[in-house]
Amino acid sequence: MLLAKKICLHCRPAALAVLFAGLITPLSGTAETDRDAALEAFIQEQISDYQFDEQQLRDWLAQADKNEQVLEAIQRPWEAKPWYQYYPIFLTDKRLQAGLEFWQQHQPILERAEQTYGIPASVIVAIIGIETFYGSYLGNYPVLDSLYTLAFHYPPRSSFFRSELSEYLRLARAENWQVKAQKGSYAGAMGLGQFISSSYRHYAVDFDNDGQRNIISNPADAIGSVANYFAEHRWQDDAPIATKPDQQQGWHKVADKGMKPDTTVGELRQQGFSIDSQYSDNQAVKVLEFETLEGNEYWLGFDNFYAITRYNHSPLYAMVAYQFSQQLKQHRQAP
Repeated sequence: MLLAKKICLHCRPAALAVLFAGLITPLSGTAETDRDAALEAFIQEQISDYQFDEQQLRDWLAQADKNEQVLEAIQRPWEAKPWYQYYPIFLTDKRLQAGLEFWQQHQPILERAEQTYGIPASVIVAIIGIETFYGSYLGNYPVLDSLYTLAFHYPPRSSFFRSELSEYLRLARAENWQVKAQKGSYAGAMGLGQFISSSYRHYAVDFDNDGQRNIISNPADAIGSVANYFAEHRWQDDAPIATKPDQQQGWHKVADKGMKPDTTVGELRQQGFSIDSQYSDNQAVKVLEFETLEGNEYWLGFDNFYAITRYNHSPLYAMVAYQFSQQLKQHRQAP
């Protein structure tokens, strides 16, 4: 049977479906005991390290439910798709028009965010559009359930999600939330920019100075918070994001996995690659490979491209965010 977590909460005791079939098959008595022990250890840690009231904490966690849909969703992320299947999900006329309307509606706030943090308005608008279609799809999973499920029922990422559950509980206490009320993605991301709890606590800002950091329903705070996130992750003002070399031959020899720049424009030129003269030899760069129906295409990702991957650790995500930001910028500049 599944873990009877709610029995122990109020007492005081001491990417892959086949690989993790134990998540959906009956648990042994030992597995149940281990999970109960892990949950109790988590509770004691929150009390000791973060001074939670024990009864409140147990009451909150008693409201958490395991969600099988969360376990299914995390094993089929969109970022596992090839590029040619991934980008059509986001680069659509409908999203572009919604982004232009959002930009027009919030232009003064976007300009202030750009001036304050040095992040282009086009990038901020692109991120919010990709994440939630400008607030249309904020997620239907109770954040408490998502984080509890992944913390105690998904072994591959249990350590990370226990940390995020702790962050969420501290956030709920600080913001005086009803702990079960917040909804988000299957991974527990919240608000227009889909911040996980640790990001909410560390990077969300009160950008309209109303005394609250509300990225759930306040576009001003969401815009400022996305900009602050990138600024804190070393976005370089007026620096390039990515470029596609005109000549595509031979790049497969220097493309590899990863996202962080690991060579320079000058080193690539020395190896015989042609790169536009606007890019200086000392600029750090990563050679990126994307699968298309006609074969692979190659791009150069600069430090700002890597900064986008700090928001979502996927070169596919960063590339679609870059291309969407370019679409938005071009349409805004069109006569």
